[in-house]
Formats: sequence, C-alpha cells, structure tokens
Amino acid sequence: MNRVIALDDTKALLRELIAFPTVSSDSNLAMIAFLADRLEAAGARVDIYGDATGTKANLFATLGPEVDGGILLSGHSDVVPVADQDWSTDPFEMVERDGKLYGRGSCDMKGFIAAAVAMAPFYAERAKDRPIHFAFTHDEEVGCLGARALVQALRGRDVRPGVAIIGEPTEMRIIEGHKGCYEYTTHFTGLEGHGSAPDRGVNAVEYAVRYVARLLELKGKLAARAPQDSPFDPPWTTLNTGALVGGVAHNVIPGKARVDWEMRPVQHSDADFVKDELRHYCTQILLPAMRAVSPGADIVTETIGEVDGLIPAAENEARDIVMELTGTNGADTVPFGTEAGIFQTLGMSVVVCGPGSIEQAHKPDEYVAIDQLGQCLAMLERLGGKLGG
Repeated sequence: MNRVIALDDTKALLRELIAFPTVSSDSNLAMIAFLADRLEAAGARVDIYGDATGTKANLFATLGPEVDGGILLSGHSDVVPVADQDWSTDPFEMVERDGKLYGRGSCDMKGFIAAAVAMAPFYAERAKDRPIHFAFTHDEEVGCLGARALVQALRGRDVRPGVAIIGEPTEMRIIEGHKGCYEYTTHFTGLEGHGSAPDRGVNAVEYAVRYVARLLELKGKLAARAPQDSPFDPPWTTLNTGALVGGVAHNVIPGKARVDWEMRPVQHSDADFVKDELRHYCTQILLPAMRAVSPGADIVTETIGEVDGLIPAAENEARDIVMELTGTNGADTVPFGTEAGIFQTLGMSVVVCGPGSIEQAHKPDEYVAIDQLGQCLAMLERLGGKLGG
C-alpha cells in the first residue's frame, strides 16, 4: 500500500470530518451519513442505528465474511464544545501548520476515524477469512450513550466481533486498562425567600455546599481504600466536583441549586461505598433539616452515566495483536475513561490505541501531529495481514 497516498487520503478525510460541527449537544447525522457513503463505496455492509430523539445515530459496518471473531475499529463522532475557548483559527476548519493538523476533534478522535475509513478499500481486498468492522458512536463525551446503545444492538446479532481497538488519543501507546467514569447531577430544591429572613427559607445553595463538603470528606476516605495492587495513577477512586450552580440575586434565598460531580472507580465496591454514604447523609442529615422548614424540599441525584472501566486481562488478543503490529513490548493504564469497558462487557478483548495526545483533547487549538497519523496508518496497514486473503 502507498502510505503517502493513504496519508493524503486521511488528511483529506479529516478535513471533511472536522467540518461537521458534531458537538454532543447537536446532531451527528450528517457526519454519519458521510461515513456510511464512504464505507459503502468501499464495499462495506453498513447499519445505522438512530437514537430515540432522531437526531443522533451510531454506525456499524463490516467488510469481509459474516463470521464471529472479527476485528473492530471504533471511535466516537461527537466533540466537546468550543464556546468560550480562545481559538486562533476556526475550530471547524482544519489548518495544517508545522507538522500538525488543527481543528476540533482532530485528535479526539476524528483523526483515528479518518485513518480507519481511509484504509477501508485496502481492507476490502484482504478481509477474506476474518471480517473487519467499524463502529462510530454518538455522545461519548456525555456518558457514552451511543456505545451503550450500540453494544445492546450487537447483543442481538448472530455474528459479533472478537477484538476491539478503540482509537482514543494515546500517542499510539497500548492501553489495556482504565478507570470507570460515573457522572451525576444532584438537584436541590429548597424554599425561596427574602435574604433578610434566612430562617424562613431553605437555602438550596447552602445545602449544595454541604453536599460538596461531604464529597471532599469522601475523597480522603477513598484514598485509604486503594487496592494494594492497583495499576492506576492515582491508585484510588477519585471524586471531582465539576460545577455548583444556583441562586439569582444577592438578596434572594435560592430555591434551586445543582451539583455536577463524577467519580472514577477502580473497583465497584468504592462506587457502592460513595453512593451509600451520600444516601445516608442526605436522608439522615440534610433532608430532615430542609423539610423542618419546607416539607416540599428535596434532593434528587440524576445519573448521567455509569461507564465501567477497562479491566486489564491476563489473556487479551487485542493487546497481543497491537503489540505485534506496533513492535511494542508491554501495555499501560490511564486515568481517563473511554468506551472500551463497554465493548469489553460484550465479551471482546479490547485495547485503546490511537494517534494524538490526550493532553490536546478538549483544549483550544486542538491538534493531531501528522507523524502520529502516519504511525496509526502503519499499524492499520499491518492489521490487514490479520484478515487473511
């Protein structure tokens, strides 16, 4: 395969993918339709799975025979917002400069998607014994909603992939494990009133602050619960308060507040511990005090997403294949989350390996280095040898 042509095709594809403003709050349908056309032109069988809103969709495509054990290349189509970020260029127009390709999603993770789709005609000629699959999902950045729905759809199919390579930006390092990512929003309903009479109202913001203080206490307890053989850095389950929102004016007792928070568990027992502690704190401490003033006061926690981590496995065909393809000895773990653990629940062996650095993800002037795309394409070309033909 001519790698110069493959790189040129990948760059051209990436330019078109970046031009789709697939922020998680908006539709990804146009990008999915574009990818479906490209894959069908290469001879792939393409299925599109729409969500309940009709504005989002997952894509699953196959080249090669209809047999179990195929190799899946997966990436998410959505990107994080650009609002309030100081970009030096249009974030939805790819700019090439100094060996880097700039644009929202260039590394997270449209660069990998472009490389995988650029290789589709090459795979079409080689997938004789083992199929190659493509999975492009929606809403990874807001709870991995698309991957969870896609895995449910794949459970109903007679033929399933056996190996998955998730192309999140790892600088082409092989990642065999990461923590889970559980995201929540806790809503506080108090009783509004005039700020001069605080005893006659229920200050939702103040109770939200007490809730955050409890989260901070639990952070310390989680550090003490770290498993002795934890492979992660840091080795314990982490908690993060992302936002505390509430109030309308200086002199008004706020009746509404919310806390956005997350935890990244290294073990299921930690997640149960945190949820039990918070449930007890709310029902035994906060709510009785709130309802003594206003019986209608409430605290409700909304689960945004509970995405399991990728569990390192002693036997992992995906890891072994990618180690062979890249010439790498060994695999690492990372603290950030991906869709990998979701695919692992389907019984697949899974690794995370893709071009670009997570340090560039979500930032203004996000970029992927061209040499990283070249390394990814080299790996994907060698992958063709695993398909027979």
